[in-house]
Amino acid sequence: MVASQKKKTLRSMKAMDKTTLSEDAYDDAYKPKEGLEPSRQIVWRNVVLMSLLHIGALYGLILIPSTSALTLMWSAVCFMISALGITAGVHRLWSHRSYKASLPLRIFLAAANSMAFQNDIYEWARDHRVHHKFSETNADPHNARRGFFFAHIGWLLVRKHPDVIKKGSRLDLSDLEADGVVMFQRRYYKLSVVVACFLIPMFVPWFFWQESLWVGYLIPGLLRYTVVLNVSWLVNSAAHMWGMRPYDHNINPRENKLVAFSAIGEGFHNYHHTFPHDYATSEFGSRLNVTKAFIDLMSYFGLASDCRRMPRETIMARVKRTGDGSHKSG
Repeated sequence: MVASQKKKTLRSMKAMDKTTLSEDAYDDAYKPKEGLEPSRQIVWRNVVLMSLLHIGALYGLILIPSTSALTLMWSAVCFMISALGITAGVHRLWSHRSYKASLPLRIFLAAANSMAFQNDIYEWARDHRVHHKFSETNADPHNARRGFFFAHIGWLLVRKHPDVIKKGSRLDLSDLEADGVVMFQRRYYKLSVVVACFLIPMFVPWFFWQESLWVGYLIPGLLRYTVVLNVSWLVNSAAHMWGMRPYDHNINPRENKLVAFSAIGEGFHNYHHTFPHDYATSEFGSRLNVTKAFIDLMSYFGLASDCRRMPRETIMARVKRTGDGSHKSG
C-alpha cells in the first residue's frame, strides 16, 4: 500500500511538472479577435493610490540625508528580501518551477513575497504564465507593444483586456493549488502584507535603534517598496524594448544589463523568454545575478534542489538558428 501510494504521488508530481512546463510555454496559435480594442477604462482608485505611493516615496528621498546609517542598511536588507520574494520566489520557483524548494525556504519566500506586495503568489504566477504564453498580444497583462508606460505601470491603472482574464482562467494551476504555502499566503494575504511590507520595516528601526516611526514608515517602508515595484516593472518595460536579442531575434524581450543589475538578475530577458525553465534566467551564471547566487546558496545548504539548466549545446544551437548575431560567450 505504501509503495503504491508513493508511485501515485510521484506520478502526480510528474504530471504537475509537465503541466507547468506547458502552461507557461509560448502559444503562437492565439489570434486576437478583430475589433476588440484594448481596454482604456481607467481604474481611478489605482491611479490615486499609485500617485500617493510615489509622492510618499519622493518625500522619503528628501529624508535620506538625515536618516541614520542603520536605517539605510535596514532598508537595503528589506529591499533584498522583498526582491528575492519576487525573483527567487514567485518568478523562478512558483511561476516556472525551475527548481524545487524545501518547506522552510518556501515559507521564507512566501513571507518575502508579502513584503514585496505585488499580488499574492497564486495571482502573480497565473498572470506571469499568461504573459509568457501570450507574450505581447492582447492576452498579455502588460503587453509591451502598447508602449513603455503601459508595460511599466499603465497596465495596473486600467481594466484588464478580456483576453487576459479569459486565457488566465483556462490555465491549469493545479501545482499552485496543491502547494499549502501558496494557498495559506493567498488566504491571509492582506494581513501578511500589512505586517511584512509595512509594520516590520517600520518597527525594527524604531525598536532597535530609536529611529522615528515616521522615518521608518517612509524609508524602509514606502520608499523601499516603491523602488522594488519599479525595478520589477522595468523587466516588463525596458527589458522588452532596449537591448540585444542574441538567442531569438523573433521576440521582443532583450538582454538589458541595467535591468539585470537593478532587478538582481532578471534583465537577461531574451534568454529567459527563449529558455523560461532555466533557474538562472541567464547563460552567464551569477554575473549580475544575485538571485542565482541565492538559489545556489540555498542548494548548498540543502534547501533547494533540482535546479534546471539549459545544456550548452542547446543554447549555442539556438543562438546560431535564431540569434541576432550579438552573442558573446563568457
